[in-house]
Amino acid sequence: MSPAREPASGPPLHEHVFRLSYGDTDPAGILYYGAWLPRMEALQSEWLLFQGLRQDTLAKRFGWWTVSRASECEYLEAARLFDEIRIELRMGRIGTTSLQFEFEMWRLADGVRVGRGSNTIVTVSPELVPIPIPDDFRTRLDEWAA
Repeated sequence: MSPAREPASGPPLHEHVFRLSYGDTDPAGILYYGAWLPRMEALQSEWLLFQGLRQDTLAKRFGWWTVSRASECEYLEAARLFDEIRIELRMGRIGTTSLQFEFEMWRLADGVRVGRGSNTIVTVSPELVPIPIPDDFRTRLDEWAA
């Protein structure tokens, strides 16, 4: 296994605390590997909503919207049924047409980082053609990254 990257620095932009349920785990009660991805997307979508960027209205309001291009997750420690987890969202890399959100998952009982991941989204036209990140959105991204 490759060494885990250092925890992200700076305060998270948004976070949730939740308890792992039976549907999050495999038959042995250990986190099912695909369980983090929906949690990451839900945190990202909620945070964008709170910023006035409701994803289902972006094309109509601004003439652009976003699509996911890539997601990844590292499973650093076992998480088990009924563990309480805090998932944190931070701004990652900002490119020409894409941006990356970074996530960290922490077990509350012992403060252990159990996972980290990222989701890269691309700004696109209503016809799904990649476009440069619009200036007003880029300004906000730069503020959030700071």
